Amino acid sequence: MPDCLTLRDVSAGYGETVVLDGISLALEQGGTVSILGRNGVGKTTLLASVLGHTTLHAGEIAFAGRPISGLRAFRRARLGIGYVPQEREIFPSLDVAENLTVAARRSRQGGWTVERVYALFPRLAERRHSMGNQLSGGEQQMLAVGRALMLNPSLLLLDEPLEGLAPVMVDRLLDALLRLRSEAGLTMLLVEQHARLALAFSPRAVILDRGRIVYDGASGPLLDDPQRLASLIGVGGG
Repeated sequence: MPDCLTLRDVSAGYGETVVLDGISLALEQGGTVSILGRNGVGKTTLLASVLGHTTLHAGEIAFAGRPISGLRAFRRARLGIGYVPQEREIFPSLDVAENLTVAARRSRQGGWTVERVYALFPRLAERRHSMGNQLSGGEQQMLAVGRALMLNPSLLLLDEPLEGLAPVMVDRLLDALLRLRSEAGLTMLLVEQHARLALAFSPRAVILDRGRIVYDGASGPLLDDPQRLASLIGVGGG
């Protein structure tokens, strides 16, 4: 079985500006990788490059064994790449149910439905008639994840989903993501500033610095060595 996602010597950025420099990364089907690093090192650009939102200067990106470097963003989404943006981008004038159904995509039996999203996030079922702008930050983040799931992805890209959330909402969201990994077998690429939370969630970590990978390996050794983690990330470790 081919890897779910493969980047080979990818250099990418915006226009003529190169942000990522020679990135090689393989993510197996059902695996979870956390992308860590301080602000401005290329974490979001990495997700954007997988989505097709950047200029690819060199290298190749493949999804499920198929080269996708030349595909437009909407075609990559149709292949099964879901995205939860940092800004959430909830439709404020639509209620919870409408936000979910507007993103629904027909699929084979066993795909995601509104009811299945409600089972994953019971809070959304309680707020199903509330408008997007009436939700708390945590509820909006749950809705952003649920909306991405309605596209029936096999790969889910998450850009700082824990940012700004209350501790109780962080726990609920991480619990849901764990269920997605264990029960749905979803492959996840998680960009996160809260390094220790991300390392505890993901068995594998990739750390970026100045657009390059400076660490790609098990999360455990970094959790056990805060000084090494701080030196790699350049901050206090989150």
